[in-house]
Amino acid sequence: MVTSETTSTPLRRDDIYRVPETIHFPTEEENILEIWRREKTFERCMKLSEQRARYTFYDGPPFATGLPHYGHILAGTIKDIVTRYTYQQGYHVERRFGWDCHGLPVEFEIDKLLNIRGPDDVAKMGIAAYNAECRKIVMRYSNEWEEVVTRMGRWIDFRNDYKTLYPWYMESIWWVFKQLFDKGLVYEGVKVMPYSTACTTALSNFESGQNYKEVVDPCVVVAFEAVNMENTHFLIWTTTPWTLPSNYACAVNPNLIYVKALDKKTQRIYILAESRLNTVYKNEDDYSILEKFPGTKLANAPYKPPFPYFLEKGTAAKAFRVLVDDYVTSETGTGIVHNAPYFGEDDYRICLNAGIIQKSSKPICPLDEVGRFTAEVTDFAGLYVKDADKAIIAKLKEMGVLVSAGQVKHSYPYCWRSDTPLIYKSVPSWFVRVEHMSQNLRDCSAQSHWVPENVRDGRFGNWLKEARDWAISRNRYWGTPIPIWRSPSGDEVICVGSIEQLAQLSGRRIEDLHRETVDEIEIPSAIPGRPPLRRISAVFDCWFESGSMPFAQQHFPFENAAKFLNNFPADFIAEGIDQTRGWFYTLLVISTALFNKVPFKNLIANGLVLAADGQKMSKRKKNYPDPMEVVHKYGADALRLYLINSPVVRAENLRFKEEGVREIVKDVFLPLYNAYRFLLQNIARYEKEELRDGARYQYDNARLLRQLEHSTLLDIWIVSVKESLIEFFAKEMKQYHLYTVVPRLTKFIDQLTNWYIRLNRRRLRGDLGELDSLQSLDTLYSVLFALVHLLAPFTPFLCEYIFRRLLPFQPTGSINAATTSVHQQLMPQANPKFIRLDIEKSVSLMQTVIELGRVMRDRRTMPLKCPLSEVIVIHSDPDSLAAIERLSDFILSELNVRKLTLSSDKEKYGVTLRAEPDHKTLGLRLKGTFKATMSALKALTDADIQAHLAKGYFTILDQRIELSEVRLIYCVSDKVQANLEAHSENDILVLLDMTPNAELLEEGLAREVINRIQKLKKKAKLIPTDEVIIYYRLLAAGNANESGKVSVQELTEILQKHKNLIKSTIKSDLLECNEQNKCKRKPIIKEIANVRGVDLELTICTTAEDNSVHLQLVNDLSPRFEQSRSGSLLLKNRVTDEVITLPQFYTETNLIFGLYGVSYTVFLFDETQGQVRALQATDLNENLYGQLLVVARKASEVNKEMF
Repeated sequence: MVTSETTSTPLRRDDIYRVPETIHFPTEEENILEIWRREKTFERCMKLSEQRARYTFYDGPPFATGLPHYGHILAGTIKDIVTRYTYQQGYHVERRFGWDCHGLPVEFEIDKLLNIRGPDDVAKMGIAAYNAECRKIVMRYSNEWEEVVTRMGRWIDFRNDYKTLYPWYMESIWWVFKQLFDKGLVYEGVKVMPYSTACTTALSNFESGQNYKEVVDPCVVVAFEAVNMENTHFLIWTTTPWTLPSNYACAVNPNLIYVKALDKKTQRIYILAESRLNTVYKNEDDYSILEKFPGTKLANAPYKPPFPYFLEKGTAAKAFRVLVDDYVTSETGTGIVHNAPYFGEDDYRICLNAGIIQKSSKPICPLDEVGRFTAEVTDFAGLYVKDADKAIIAKLKEMGVLVSAGQVKHSYPYCWRSDTPLIYKSVPSWFVRVEHMSQNLRDCSAQSHWVPENVRDGRFGNWLKEARDWAISRNRYWGTPIPIWRSPSGDEVICVGSIEQLAQLSGRRIEDLHRETVDEIEIPSAIPGRPPLRRISAVFDCWFESGSMPFAQQHFPFENAAKFLNNFPADFIAEGIDQTRGWFYTLLVISTALFNKVPFKNLIANGLVLAADGQKMSKRKKNYPDPMEVVHKYGADALRLYLINSPVVRAENLRFKEEGVREIVKDVFLPLYNAYRFLLQNIARYEKEELRDGARYQYDNARLLRQLEHSTLLDIWIVSVKESLIEFFAKEMKQYHLYTVVPRLTKFIDQLTNWYIRLNRRRLRGDLGELDSLQSLDTLYSVLFALVHLLAPFTPFLCEYIFRRLLPFQPTGSINAATTSVHQQLMPQANPKFIRLDIEKSVSLMQTVIELGRVMRDRRTMPLKCPLSEVIVIHSDPDSLAAIERLSDFILSELNVRKLTLSSDKEKYGVTLRAEPDHKTLGLRLKGTFKATMSALKALTDADIQAHLAKGYFTILDQRIELSEVRLIYCVSDKVQANLEAHSENDILVLLDMTPNAELLEEGLAREVINRIQKLKKKAKLIPTDEVIIYYRLLAAGNANESGKVSVQELTEILQKHKNLIKSTIKSDLLECNEQNKCKRKPIIKEIANVRGVDLELTICTTAEDNSVHLQLVNDLSPRFEQSRSGSLLLKNRVTDEVITLPQFYTETNLIFGLYGVSYTVFLFDETQGQVRALQATDLNENLYGQLLVVARKASEVNKEMF
């Protein structure tokens, strides 16, 4: 009897023998979670490892103002895998969850909620009230985060978390900033920066790069009138018409050729780059060129600005002239660019270099905080810049200077939080000097190991080369206040580094460091009679806070100083590749500036998870399945393994497809579960048949290793493959190469289930004797036990489920038996002594031969049940042929062939090679010459092909053709044998004789009957140790003379002739059915199958007293996993001989039909009362044996006739 695991007590062996045929992984995961909660398994792991060496992991803090998505789940899974693995390597791994609590993500939500449009609204409300609202929503979704993270199987400490709003965390940020300030790395300045008008704050350069979109913007060509050249205008082009009111200069490229062109329509003379004439004119007849000259000739040429708003200031500053700079290109526009120095980085730079503006100049920036024109720009005052474009274009047209207006599609930065267009705008800000540290940053980065390796020196390294000073201040409210107190005159500045220092300077001790508290604090001036110093209004950018987390999470240096210094830098971090310009960068800048050290030793950067169509996942578009729905369908393990076994672990993008998760269940988990199930079934069989129920199977590792030298080649092979896997696993995990480890693990599961178990079934079932059976059980047990340890970090639930059920077979008192969780165990270590690469190669050759043979059978639609006479293997290497011969029995058995012939002479069998092009790859590459190349390829003789193969490539019509672009086809001469099928892979050629043979066809028919019986046994949920008798009856069902059909008489004779084969395979008696023997047994299941035109009626019956009941589902109550709607249930526990209880009855029903979470009732027909009623506990006795019970949702669906 099997029960779902819901208690924390160790499983008894008797509870686990009867393994259900199917498993609902999500339900079992929930059960495991409950055990972990009840037993505090994670907490116990941390307790057990307290005295071990430390492994430091930093968790990047997410915001809890939004729900977790696939990107979070992916990064969390990578972190969980590495930290679980490291724990199992013998380290103590502290895993603390962190929360980003300050900054734009929180403020933007409040601004939307309270309809706050700008600083004036906040001022009316008051900072204290505003921050109180922010504090309310900071942890809005924290419960959902914890639920999702926990459900995904991630072990991390939520109780001992860190939040960037904790005063002790904020105090450490003050300390970090003071270190930078004291080193002279902090300055205040004005800089043109990406600016979010929706969030009313500047963004750092790496924030602005996070959300580029393809947009359509207006583009205009405007004529600026030259001052000293009559009837002449400079043509400038811009995609930001709203910057034209602030124009101060124009720029040309000194190396480009410019022209004066007479516009025949307007009779004006226009100056523009020669290469851009086609931008303005469609036809050459519309203009005539008067003069050509280099851009240098235009230097300092004056012009009249398009708008008069800053004419007086500009004239005084010697503005409104042409400047030269090579940032102007000939790829877009007119070759002349207009400059508004406070709305563009390059504009600011070249105007500063030309002396038009000074660093101390008052900015010409006629915009308010939300991006509206101020009163200085009289014609457009109050208009939002993007809305003003149309009005400005109309004004230019009215003034007669608009030459053309159109639209351009280009990539444009959007605010990562509000998803609104950014503008570039001069902003007063506080900066950390970074530019001078560029080489230091690269040197420190070089000390770290990145996966993938190319990201560190490529994408990240290039970013570090161009590193610019970091704007760390935000003119906002909900954040850590910048601890600078300054006098009104600005000549006294104090940077505070701690709460204690502030108390000493101000006389006030505080506990909270937010603006509503610290803004009121004054520091007396050191100069008598002067007004006190007050704090500047800015707060830190939230990236500065998260970049300080290595120190702040430990409240360094105020607490835990030794702990921090002993464990810095971190051993490992992981986040998405977008953090190369985010968290990875800020961590490195702060760590390098403070300690000249890299803050982490190892880093995994994952790619992005996209929707199935390659687009960004969007809640609005609903173009992806909800993560928790996927988990509820397939389980967290399946989602974890799907994500990890994908390109995202190599920092590439993944198009998420739900069917990929389903395939993990089908191709990986179900085979692994069935391997475990097969082991348990055969342990039960071994105890019953070999030990006569007088003893219990106990795994003994010493016994396994002692017998391994004398064991079969397959045992030696699977142990060797296991040890090779463990060796590879340790080596690759040390390098954090998850992308190489997972494919190797899944391949091993295939080797175990589709090869070792498949080829070893008879040994495991005891057909070859007790000693062979014990050795194969030991081998399978040891391999599965090691495998669940290796897989545990990747699929923690399934491995825990299997481990807990393998644990009872461990010797009492062993190290393995001392813990109840696989996650508390250490990883197995490879034993090179048992690695046999020669045997691994031999089996690989055997597998290739078998796989080629299966393909050939499929090509001829020849089922495996139909025996064939001969398989011929051709290989030029005698050692390889000898290796194949050692495993000939398996080849013959798997291909169902009578004879294996080995040869190194393909000519003997008339085999020649023919070459054909790969149409897709070669056709695409060669295009026009493809037809001629294809003809030449096809004309090659066998000798020609062999010569090309020896070179490693083909040379056809002077074209080099790679081997991968050619399909090689083996042809067998009709003169040798017409019925030979050929197939090859690398150096192995396999020929299969497809000639029909009467004797072999008869055996194939017997195997077809075996197949029908085995399927029926499976349908009845029977296991190998169930003692049953199969009765058969043959009924004529058609014309036996038809091709491929047999008569009843023929099939009867075949069954008699092959009865020993059938009985040894099905492990049950097969008897012809008659009325006398039929009535002696209780039927379990009955079915009619058609075998070559004969109806074969099969009835499986019990051999002993029938103590079962028969169940039938009715109406819309459907079984899961396409199971049968009927089944049988044993009322007696085979071990205790006691009748099961009513709850156990329902648990068994759940297992038979997969009715997890479905509401239903079991009904019987009460003959005494003459009515249908629900099954009761008192009904579970001998009187119920053999009866039919109906399973339905409600009583109204059941009637007497059903019984």
